Amino acid sequence: QVQLVESGGGLVQAGGSLRLSCAASGRSFGTFSMGWFRQAPGKEREFVAAISGSGGATYYAYSIVKGRFTISRDNAKNTVYLRMNSLKPEDTAVYYCAAAEAKSLPVGVREYSYWGQGTQVTVSS
Repeated sequence: QVQLVESGGGLVQAGGSLRLSCAASGRSFGTFSMGWFRQAPGKEREFVAAISGSGGATYYAYSIVKGRFTISRDNAKNTVYLRMNSLKPEDTAVYYCAAAEAKSLPVGVREYSYWGQGTQVTVSS
């Protein structure tokens, strides 16, 4: 089992920045690919970014991110991060981190076995 706890969400003005953190406990953190997803009210959960177990590979939903977000991880701290810059009101959503027992970089919700409870990000115009 892996437990995931997100933090770092909040209210920010358009153009601002936030860094989300996801702390993991349980089984070997470095063996999991990690992903960030988001879900806005009335919409399906969507993929944002993923990072491999070693941190050497990343993948983004560029239609969403467009170079504004950066995913990273610190395996010594069992933590994955999502740095978000140039935030827009359309980035408002609950952001979730997730863990997948995969060597690839999964983008589908069903490919992830473990989920955090989510952290709210609200971007005001």
